[in-house]
Amino acid sequence: MLSKTLTKVLNNQINAEYYSAYLYLSMSAFAENAALKGTANWLFVQAQEEMAHGIHIYQYVLDRGAVPSFAAIAQPPASFTGIDDVFAQVLAHEKKVTKSLNTIATLAMQENDHACYQFIMWYVNEQVEEEANAADIIGKLTMIDGDTRALLTLDTELAARVFVNPFPAAP
Repeated sequence: MLSKTLTKVLNNQINAEYYSAYLYLSMSAFAENAALKGTANWLFVQAQEEMAHGIHIYQYVLDRGAVPSFAAIAQPPASFTGIDDVFAQVLAHEKKVTKSLNTIATLAMQENDHACYQFIMWYVNEQVEEEANAADIIGKLTMIDGDTRALLTLDTELAARVFVNPFPAAP
């Protein structure tokens, strides 16, 4: 059984994952309206991944004998100054998520809840990839420096991303 404290922070993380999905959907819509369908796809896949994370944590809370609870999901921003701004916000957001997951991991260690610690470490480790991906795209956008042909090449590269759910289907 999860402690009340771990239940609370995991429920908060479920909410955060759904907010992340909303944020990435908002960014995807912005990219779509900027005629960058590949970028829109990359962000849409990111939103799907965040939804899968929320469901995975939800199921974990249930499996540990606790009850998930749901708070209102904050409205994400709807406008951005450009694709550079979008990915700067992606990186900043992923760093915020990393901090939240590290807090959960620390709390699980302090409570000697090895199962929760092991569970959350998958997310902690995945954040390395999340931050690296965003930083990589920012680096490419910096090199592009307004060259629309290069931007379209990057957009084509981002179009190749597909959603692969890393978690088995919930019962």
